[in-house]
Amino acid sequence: MDPIKKIRIGDLLVQNKIISHEQLMTALADQKKSGRKLGRTLIDLNFISETDLLNFLSRQLQIPFIDIAHYQKDDKVVNELPENLARRFRVMLLENNEHDVLLAMTDPTDLMGLDELTRILKKRIRQVVVRESDLLKAIDQSYRRTGEINDLAGKLDEELSDHDFDFNSLITSNEVAEAPVVKLLQSIFEDAAQVNASDIHIEPDEKVLRIRQRVDGVLNEQILNEVKIASALIVRLKLMSGLNISEKRLPQDGRFSIRIKGKMLDIRLSTLPVTHGESVVMRLLDHSQGLLNLNKLGIPKELLERFKSHIKNPHGLILVTGPTGSGKTTTLYAALSEVNTPETKIITAEDPVEFSLPRINQSQVNEKIGLTFSSVLRSALRQDPDVILVGEMRDTETAEIAIRASITGHLVFSTLHTNGAVETATRLLDMGVEGYILASALQVIIAQRLVRRICEYCATDTEIEEAHQTWLEESLQVNSQTINFKQGQGCQHCNLTGYRGRIGVYELLEMRHETLDALRRNDSAAFTLAAKNTPGFTPFTECALEFVRQGITTLDEVIRITGSGR
Repeated sequence: MDPIKKIRIGDLLVQNKIISHEQLMTALADQKKSGRKLGRTLIDLNFISETDLLNFLSRQLQIPFIDIAHYQKDDKVVNELPENLARRFRVMLLENNEHDVLLAMTDPTDLMGLDELTRILKKRIRQVVVRESDLLKAIDQSYRRTGEINDLAGKLDEELSDHDFDFNSLITSNEVAEAPVVKLLQSIFEDAAQVNASDIHIEPDEKVLRIRQRVDGVLNEQILNEVKIASALIVRLKLMSGLNISEKRLPQDGRFSIRIKGKMLDIRLSTLPVTHGESVVMRLLDHSQGLLNLNKLGIPKELLERFKSHIKNPHGLILVTGPTGSGKTTTLYAALSEVNTPETKIITAEDPVEFSLPRINQSQVNEKIGLTFSSVLRSALRQDPDVILVGEMRDTETAEIAIRASITGHLVFSTLHTNGAVETATRLLDMGVEGYILASALQVIIAQRLVRRICEYCATDTEIEEAHQTWLEESLQVNSQTINFKQGQGCQHCNLTGYRGRIGVYELLEMRHETLDALRRNDSAAFTLAAKNTPGFTPFTECALEFVRQGITTLDEVIRITGSGR
């Protein structure tokens, strides 16, 4: 394609009656103040959509307009153009042939950018037009930090001798920002931020170092051959967390904050001595997103209204349960935000404090110095609270204090690690809590799990396995012919997984006469039977299947969280 001549986008849009002359004048005035390009200004002012503008430019310049989200890219080709140039000019290299290259561009009228890229690539440029938001996501996916992590791991490996090196001098030198260990950690965090990872695992093995990221609840692994760099990484992370770098025999916990790609991340770090060194797991908490409120958690409307009615009561015990990583803390904080008013005194006992909440007195448990859940809870009751949050009922003493607080005029929130709502009360009975006390306090139990959402960009109809069809029809009495099953094919938006984001699946069990009577008799079997027959109670499976019917998740995800169907 020959170089394009300079065109006046605004005049052409007015001539074709796509925007008015007044809108063009408004955009030009705004452009002078902001310095943005005219096309972006028109889009931001809602005078024209990005798709309509790019379709118009495609017709005028005879340049194809493609959906890069579904374009089969070769990342090796993409990475032949440095990331800084791709982001600077908003372009992506799609093909690199002997005589020319194919570039995806968000602004095909950027003549200065085209001239600079022609000089760099030294080849004739063919163009396609793409949406800017899609291109930036494609850049995030294609320019992953995996190659950079490998290169930096190699450099750090060369810098460290097998026998004689001083970690402290390496870490605290004046050139700390340039140290390979710092660059490597920065690349690891940037890569995790690009894919919205919730956890980073650094695991030394006998001959390799594994770096794993948990994305939408599933771990992805990268293997590094430079196993001896693990000690340098862990020493640096311990220093950042204020931990004892000489202590390698005992587990340690710490935290620190970093800013990565415009996000403020709070990192919770845990070390564990293992056979070949220390394993480190870091939980990444994105404070830039703010706290969700209950209305945005995805709780079904009818269930949400029932839950809200209980958290507005002046006293009683409300339990949120589920396995590790199921979003219990998010639900609890959202519930606290709902009752957080100037008239309400709220005190929490947490381990650890994950988010700092305004107007709420949050206490961090520290068992090393005797500051346990039970001791914090006793002191909290002398602070004239209206609402108390107990991070977790780990033992009988804590459970009994919390339950007694809830029957003496306090609203108490807490969590347990159980498989479902029905098992929660029986778990407390097994811990030694007296049934008659529990029955006088317990109001409602909400149990939750997280399932992965099908990527909306690559969702397509699919057929299910015969075994799954049999499970639906025989075990759940569900006619599989009435459900339009979907799955994700994998695209740039979901890192080729077919899933993008997660949504909660909930059980809500409200106490009724039959369940309370069973608790008073310490009869676990009778409680389980009464709970399952409680009006309005729907198990996880039914809630998750409704998401399948709506095309939100897959049947495989339902089976994964219920452990059924195999």
